[in-house]
Amino acid sequence: MLDALFNPRSVAVIGASAKVRHIGTQVVKNLVEFGFKGPVYPINPKVDEIQGLKAYKSILDVPTDVDVVHMAIPAVLVPKAIEDCGKKNVKVVILNGGGFSEIGPVGAAIEKDCLEKAKRNGIRIFGPNCQGIINTDPNIKAYCNFTFTKPEPGSISIVALSGGVASLIHQACVDMGMGTRLYASNGNACDISIPEIINYFGDDPGTKVIILYVEGIRDAGELLQVARKVAAKKPILAMKAGRTEAGAKAASSHTGGMTDRGTVTDVVFEKAGIISFGDEVELCQAAAAFTSGPIPAGNRVGLITNTGGPAVIATDVLSAGGLRIPSLSENTAQLLRSVLFPEASVGNPLDVLATAEGEHFRQAIEAMENDDQIDSIFINFVTAPFVDCDAIARVIVEESKKISKPLVCNLMTDKQQWTTTVKTLKEGNVRFYDYPGEAARALVALTRYGAMRKREEGETRVFPDADKAKATKAVETARREGRNALSYADVNAILTAYGIPVVSSKIAANAHEAVSAAEAIGFPVVLKIEAESVVHKTDQGGVAVNLQSGEEVMQAARRMGDTFKNEAPRFVVQKYLPGGQEIIVGAKAEEGLGHLIMFGLGGIHVEIFKDAVFKPTPVTTVDVDSMFSSLKAAPLLDGVRGQKGVDRKGLAEIIQRISQLVVEIPAIKEMDLNPIIAYPDSAVVVDATISL
Repeated sequence: MLDALFNPRSVAVIGASAKVRHIGTQVVKNLVEFGFKGPVYPINPKVDEIQGLKAYKSILDVPTDVDVVHMAIPAVLVPKAIEDCGKKNVKVVILNGGGFSEIGPVGAAIEKDCLEKAKRNGIRIFGPNCQGIINTDPNIKAYCNFTFTKPEPGSISIVALSGGVASLIHQACVDMGMGTRLYASNGNACDISIPEIINYFGDDPGTKVIILYVEGIRDAGELLQVARKVAAKKPILAMKAGRTEAGAKAASSHTGGMTDRGTVTDVVFEKAGIISFGDEVELCQAAAAFTSGPIPAGNRVGLITNTGGPAVIATDVLSAGGLRIPSLSENTAQLLRSVLFPEASVGNPLDVLATAEGEHFRQAIEAMENDDQIDSIFINFVTAPFVDCDAIARVIVEESKKISKPLVCNLMTDKQQWTTTVKTLKEGNVRFYDYPGEAARALVALTRYGAMRKREEGETRVFPDADKAKATKAVETARREGRNALSYADVNAILTAYGIPVVSSKIAANAHEAVSAAEAIGFPVVLKIEAESVVHKTDQGGVAVNLQSGEEVMQAARRMGDTFKNEAPRFVVQKYLPGGQEIIVGAKAEEGLGHLIMFGLGGIHVEIFKDAVFKPTPVTTVDVDSMFSSLKAAPLLDGVRGQKGVDRKGLAEIIQRISQLVVEIPAIKEMDLNPIIAYPDSAVVVDATISL
């Protein structure tokens, strides 16, 4: 059905007007001026002609079947118009106008009615409240859209919910001299979804790179599934916006408090292999690099420059992006010394000097191509007035077509003077940038994509000793009793059922029982309040640590009893575990995605430093390794200044057991294991909460 949308044989516009400044009129105008290869049918009962085309009083009067119908009419009139379209075998309707779910319940009801009528008639809806699509294929030339950017044919395809941002990105591509292939901005997306469009772009042979813009993810599971498949064969470059703190503030756990829409988007992008950007200019510049040349096999860059300073800037950006600037092999260095000027600085970066001519650049590029220690080539090219810059440009073009490694160029010039040089590189499909930082960031994106394509999925461990029935029983008991926040006993039962190590502890009903429990466990101990309404115990004065005697336990219990007397509290007495590294592992349910598992530094500072990483379930062995290495505090886990590191194997098993737990017990909404005390040879949970 999306073929009919992006490759329509005919288009009608219901609501086309004789007024110049009207959405329907602009769609007709764009189709005509862009050179659409099929017939265009303006629909308006009051006029005979629009934009030089015969106007029809109704879609039913059109002489042929119609693939795509634009509707630029009031929302209340759309359901009836959709029924008429069903009688003309219309495949897709594009609802350009507003007045649907974006305005509230009244509009949402109209949108629902439209969708029901469309489904009954076998029609797909694009939108509503959207721009439409563009296909630049010379055999199609479908400008089913009311915007103004008229692109040349190219290989970049764009999909976005926001029409404003989509237009911005589209215009930026055109301003950079890049052609585009397919364009889609689908507004409310009540039917045809972003994942569907990405899947279509993925199968389109004319699309080399996909640009995606989202403001939160409505269908995270579907997007993840589709994008993983598509990103394996062609790059998806994405930008996100629309983070919100509202969901985080409403959360009942540290994990929930650190999870917002942006976190979910980040997790989906990373897992799917989507390259994420925070800046629209950098996004478009990276897209340009993907339209020509191969993907780097690794992260080692060879720099060629005819001026020193810009190479330093590029090196800083490349290194910050995780790329390496290795030394040249001795054979490569010897070869270059024999063919370059004696004054040339042979190394990496390779400074061929401002006086270098085309043949010097040729020798440098070929040397980098043949050096096994180099995966990509970066050129800084300043158009010195005392050399033949046009010849250098021709050499760069010729070599870029011969070599197997990607080549990115920083062209430093006055484009008004060196017009032929600029034209040569552009027509030769060499991607060049005005600044070394821009070119370097584009190469970083290319390399990131290459690494993502090669990464392993890892193994999902399944622990046969996990007792699902025991954990389920604890959940069902809480449900029957109307409790969403599980008790300490419930939580301990669930963790123990899944083989997760917990600190030795006892529950006491009063201060005297707390003293007896402490004596049984052995001093020193920790005393904690146990009440359903007390979630963050430390923050509320519900924890006392390192209690050395029964008297200290009694005093702490009485103090907490007075503080929380309205909560009918009980007490948890635990063995005090000094030292170690405090860690948090958590889980939060996300609709359509299962759960997100969080790992990071724990204790009272978890939401201050926010040093945590998230992965979707099921968490694999590769995911766990990434969780450890992604933390800013990763060196602490490995040991610093003579201190031993933590039990990574034990922590990894806890993470994977929690992953299995929430997959098998999906009723768990949020979970915190905070802190887990990690030692060099063990890791044990000392506090945990679970909500349903």
